[in-house]
Amino acid sequence: MHHPFHMKVGVLLLMRSRQQRGKRLTLGLLCLYGFLVGVLPSESLAKEKPSRAPRPEPELKIVNLDITPTPYTQGDGPLQFSVTVQLPRNIDRAMILEVTSLISSPSKTSLRFLTHRQPVEIVSTKNGEQERPKVLVELVWDGQDHRKQVAGAGTYAYEVRTKLLVNGDKGLRTMMVAWPKRGMIEVN
Repeated sequence: MHHPFHMKVGVLLLMRSRQQRGKRLTLGLLCLYGFLVGVLPSESLAKEKPSRAPRPEPELKIVNLDITPTPYTQGDGPLQFSVTVQLPRNIDRAMILEVTSLISSPSKTSLRFLTHRQPVEIVSTKNGEQERPKVLVELVWDGQDHRKQVAGAGTYAYEVRTKLLVNGDKGLRTMMVAWPKRGMIEVN
């Protein structure tokens, strides 16, 4: 017959060995997971995004952008953005064309926002059909930042945008936006 003390010790040893096996099993699973994550490429673990069809280009387009003079030298007059915008075929006379440019220094501490708004003019052909008119808009930068300080020498980023606005009950509302044109200009 077994002594009750020996039975308690035996039960405790059995419980302790099960706990150690559980810890070893958990540790083993963690090691296996770490190995799999390190070996398998992450793309195979991530969900694949469904491919989307490319967005169609809007009817409102910036078809040409000329920036003169390049490089731009402070004190030699203004920097001029000549933006040629192609309007949509069907357009309302009540719409307003807005062309804007944001010019920013690499540090983003020197910024300048240029804007121009004008009513849309509709040109008709001889047979009465509307053409897709093109409008030339000039934006001029005087070389100063938003604080009216002369911008320092360096490489500046620009972004030119255009959109069609309509005057609604609560003021101007955006109806159509063209894809922006971006680039860099050198300021000496």
